[in-house]
Amino acid sequence: MRIGELAARAGTTTRTLRYYESRGLLPARRGDNGHRTYDESDLTLLRQIRTLQDFGFDLEETRPFVECLRAGHPAGDTCPASIAVYRRKLAELDELIGQLQAVRAEIGVRLAGAGGEPPLCELGGQQL
Repeated sequence: MRIGELAARAGTTTRTLRYYESRGLLPARRGDNGHRTYDESDLTLLRQIRTLQDFGFDLEETRPFVECLRAGHPAGDTCPASIAVYRRKLAELDELIGQLQAVRAEIGVRLAGAGGEPPLCELGGQQL
């Protein structure tokens, strides 16, 4: 398939695909006529990248998942490097959640001190 069709099927733009190509995430294959050519495996790579970016991964963090797929694995998250990225991202998210919980608690204290009652909120079965 050509670049326009791949972009449409992946829900992105040709400019984005060219950028991914320049970063080494998308293969740069050309047909006899000089046009970029892609196949279903490239669509799978793009879907993996887009899903991870939707989850908050930056583009470089998607690289191990892309390399895992290129190595022939059916899923991009079955290789040790991908699993390591997942672990780092979970630790990062846990840190952010902790920071947000601390901010929420402080705002609740300030609200209570101002004569208002802090709203109750539950997260994971814990009252905050």
